[in-house]
Amino acid sequence: MNAADVAVGLLVLVSAFLSMAAGIGIVRFPDVLTRLHAATKPQVFGLAAVLLAIVLRVPTWGVLTTVILIMTFQLLTQPMTAHMLGRSAYRTDHVRRDVLIEDELGRDIEEHAKD
Repeated sequence: MNAADVAVGLLVLVSAFLSMAAGIGIVRFPDVLTRLHAATKPQVFGLAAVLLAIVLRVPTWGVLTTVILIMTFQLLTQPMTAHMLGRSAYRTDHVRRDVLIEDELGRDIEEHAKD
């Protein structure tokens, strides 16, 4: 067992912990916005850790380019998906407005409703 094997094992454990944290956050958090936060942040970092483990285990150009493509698409789509889910939850009144620090979307909707 060399240092690369230890690093791969640690990265897989970190990824598993982050995925578990995301799952627990989805179940335990009280509203949609905090659940979205729990679902997106650890999930992306967990995927990055597992992809890095794959690159360390099989360091070829084909694997590296595939990992870069996977991570790029994940980083491009995950924030947009969370944003759209948050907006739709807000518009269908599934958001606890009493815990919002600043309600910018509500202010913008009211401004456009006046026009």
